Amino acid sequence: MNTGLKITAFAAAVAATFGTAYGVGQAVDPVTDRAPAARHGGHGEAPQDGYGGAAAGGLQISERGYTLDLKTSRVGADRKEELRFAVVRDSTGRNVTAYQKEHDKELHLIVASRDLTVYRHLHPTRAADGTWSTKVELPEAGGYRLFADFRPEGAEEGLTLGADLAVAGESAPRKLPAHGTTATVDGYDVTLKGELKTGRGGDLTLNVARNGRPVTDLQPYLGAYGHLVALRSGDLAYLHVHPNGEPGDGRTKAGPGVSFTATAPSAGAYRLFLDFKHEGKVRTAAFTVHAGGGDERAEKGEKGEKAEKGGSEHGEKDGGHQH
Repeated sequence: MNTGLKITAFAAAVAATFGTAYGVGQAVDPVTDRAPAARHGGHGEAPQDGYGGAAAGGLQISERGYTLDLKTSRVGADRKEELRFAVVRDSTGRNVTAYQKEHDKELHLIVASRDLTVYRHLHPTRAADGTWSTKVELPEAGGYRLFADFRPEGAEEGLTLGADLAVAGESAPRKLPAHGTTATVDGYDVTLKGELKTGRGGDLTLNVARNGRPVTDLQPYLGAYGHLVALRSGDLAYLHVHPNGEPGDGRTKAGPGVSFTATAPSAGAYRLFLDFKHEGKVRTAAFTVHAGGGDERAEKGEKGEKAEKGGSEHGEKDGGHQH
């Protein structure tokens, strides 16, 4: 793209932008299969899409009787603004005000640019009328996708609803970061081992090191030693998986490895985002991987790149965590 793209109220809806942590390196190693893990908010086996893969989340604004009502559809680039939204129960037309907590929160909010280079994991606050709000600061203009990951009170499983968010300004979408298994963020080196598979569970283990030494004292964050979100390049299908084990269960160690079992909705390129906490601070490492035999040959041999702007830190800001 040779010239910047001026985002307007209409153009922003179709714009594609991206920006955060890069992770590039060698090809992943296959591991032993295990049962598919549930998406965040669900339990047991992951739901299937009818084509052998796990059901994709976040592609619809309405699903299973609930609708995401995004009250803030546009914000400015590189400045802190408030996001407001609600989850509406279709049968009553009223905002949902009762949720079951998952990983210590009633709702997890993910915001990602459509080129998958900007990523935010936020925890908004809920007003008595069911309206959620949080501050967000997005570094670059373009098209973004917002995901609300939650489980209504009394529901048998959780769900993820998605909506488009426009960030005003001039935008030049970037390419998806190259495939890799090593990411560096704030002096931490995170190595990915495993394979993201379709139709069956694949093990993913992420090992955290600092200054060449394994980190063995990771701190619990939202009830786990790590949280993993996968977004499919193109339509940004969402997959949030539970880690294997939890702090205090007598068998899960506090690092250096955090393991997950995941099933991809389809073959293709995915961006993985790992949140981990150490010495009181939450950081995010990001990787590009291919599921189901995606073409990685042209990307093998690339060197790892350090995390860049937009996704390496969390901070307590107005009731939410911001990367």
